[in-house]
Amino acid sequence: MPRHMPRFAKSLTDLTFAGFLFCIAAAAAAATPRVETTIKPVHSLVAGVMAGVGTPNLLIQGTGSPHAYALRPSEARRLQEADIVFWVGPVLETFLTRPLAALARDARIIALIDSPGLTRLELRDAGTWTGASGSDHDHDHDHDHKPGGSDPHIWLDPANAAAMTKAIATALAAADPAQAARYHTNARDQLARISRMQANLAARLTLLRQRPYIVFHDAYQYFEKRFGLHPAGAVTIAPDRAPGARRLVALRAHIRATGARCIFVEPQFTPQTATIIAEGTGARIAVLDPLGAALTPDADAYFTLMEKLGSNLAACLAAP
Repeated sequence: MPRHMPRFAKSLTDLTFAGFLFCIAAAAAAATPRVETTIKPVHSLVAGVMAGVGTPNLLIQGTGSPHAYALRPSEARRLQEADIVFWVGPVLETFLTRPLAALARDARIIALIDSPGLTRLELRDAGTWTGASGSDHDHDHDHDHKPGGSDPHIWLDPANAAAMTKAIATALAAADPAQAARYHTNARDQLARISRMQANLAARLTLLRQRPYIVFHDAYQYFEKRFGLHPAGAVTIAPDRAPGARRLVALRAHIRATGARCIFVEPQFTPQTATIIAEGTGARIAVLDPLGAALTPDADAYFTLMEKLGSNLAACLAAP
């Protein structure tokens, strides 16, 4: 029996060392901030800054709407346990305002629409547009929409994504000083990637700037203004509100008058209305997705989303 003692002692030592390593890993994991994000573009930018340190959670999955999402009990518990919550702000994720106040009292809440250096655009007036990037408006009174307030689709301007990246890195470094250098290094890499993406999109879209088109709802002006595009109007004032008959007639006439080549629908909503409008006008129907509904939530999703916007716009607008 004694001759087996050394082997036993070695096994005990190995187990003790393994337990020690496990404790270190558990302590490191516990020190990593518990991070919640709302929509895929925000999640992607946060995931890029957190690469190699941790992984943020995503609240709104699939085609869920940031205006009217219903939290599951498991998601509510995650908010209670969160150290940081990144969202665009109450102007977009309207469903989250009360849960944040009730559940995430101990979390640091980062509204990325307030990021330093970020450009905000006001919501455009409703109706059809005649100028480049929707600068002139023909009013349509078949609605109760009132202009004013910030357009929340801030991530669709790469310059804003850069400002958001910097704000994300600053917040994470403050919450987790031990990994601050890693967050800032990741942020610098992400900023360089955003710059390359912007240059590639600009080169792809330059020749399409004078070609008018219609969008499903007015979600794209940050993208349009950054790349000098020519939107001619929106099918609906709000994505959850069907346009009236008078508006449909006006849109068909406007498509003919402007020569709009495309009507862009979104995967979250039925394209039936766009099909009715397009009939007899010669306009094609294609898809734009400002949220990346079908994308895998990861650090690449934001870049895939933006590249798909550019590709889908170019494919439809460049067609003869």
